[in-house]
Amino acid sequence: MSDGKNIQGKGIEGIDAITYSTDGTQKNWDDTRRFFSDWGLKALADDAEKQLWETLNGAQVIVRRPDDASLPAPIEPGPTLREVVWGVNDDETLQSIAKSLSSPYGISTNSYQHYSVSSDGKISTLDPHGLRIVFQRSVKRETGIQGAPTNPYGNTQRVDMPSPVYARATPVDIGHVVLFSDRVIAAEAFYQSLGFVTSDRYPGRGVFMRCAAEAGHHDLFLLQLPDKATGLNHIAFTVRDIHEVFGGGLHMSRCGWKTQLGPGRHPISSAYFWYFENPCGGLIEYNADEDKLTDKWQARDFEPGPTVFAEWAIDGGLDGNTRRQPKVAASGAFLTEKR
Repeated sequence: MSDGKNIQGKGIEGIDAITYSTDGTQKNWDDTRRFFSDWGLKALADDAEKQLWETLNGAQVIVRRPDDASLPAPIEPGPTLREVVWGVNDDETLQSIAKSLSSPYGISTNSYQHYSVSSDGKISTLDPHGLRIVFQRSVKRETGIQGAPTNPYGNTQRVDMPSPVYARATPVDIGHVVLFSDRVIAAEAFYQSLGFVTSDRYPGRGVFMRCAAEAGHHDLFLLQLPDKATGLNHIAFTVRDIHEVFGGGLHMSRCGWKTQLGPGRHPISSAYFWYFENPCGGLIEYNADEDKLTDKWQARDFEPGPTVFAEWAIDGGLDGNTRRQPKVAASGAFLTEKR
């Protein structure tokens, strides 16, 4: 896919689908339905056992009941992520993944290497955290969607046209998954054995990994915190540009959903973000304008800290009606008017 995460066109393309499970209550089930509708996903199916949602390029969000027999054991209590499906661009990569899962990858135990292959060629296994991951030929489609051009000094790209203003977001893709890990070194080795490439690190504490050498900055981030068990941190959805990050975040605010942090900007990946609390577990992020890397990129080491995570960020978000921080009144007057 030319507009996908893997710009090389071979290997693992990105995330084809994610599956959440709820807490089992009808309220949570109904809140989830309303949340993903407000988030901007397209509803494909909705019955007593499953909700099925889709981004513009065909990446899917599946929601199931917590005791669904088709799901593996959860990696943490409560609503959470239960499965990640990774889309692959070619059969050669699928064969390479199966071969890797059949071979040692430098970790003392091989208990994570049990896998199965379905009749349609999908490879399923558990990662070192017990999360089910699946590899399949990617089902995502070309969209032709482009974000708004920008006019940085000396490189004018937008002429005789204003930048867009979005009333809400319509996510194009599922961008990345972030997990709390209690075994980040082992997990990095496991994912590297499958073809993932390390982009940057917090040594011994966290690792950013991309699907292929030529890809977006990260498709997977593993974060190890003291006394923090395995679990879901957040899932990011890619939107067109920074303007859609703002438009989507303001819409979610108007709908009554709670901001965790944002809008803001990550200096490590250069991406703009806005995080919300997700009734399906963890956080959820609008994300745009991340770095694209090639095999020339050299992984960097960072010391964790607030300004490394966010160059800038608005705590508590923006009110969708006033367009200002919550509880800050808007006068409606121009800033140059004397009062």
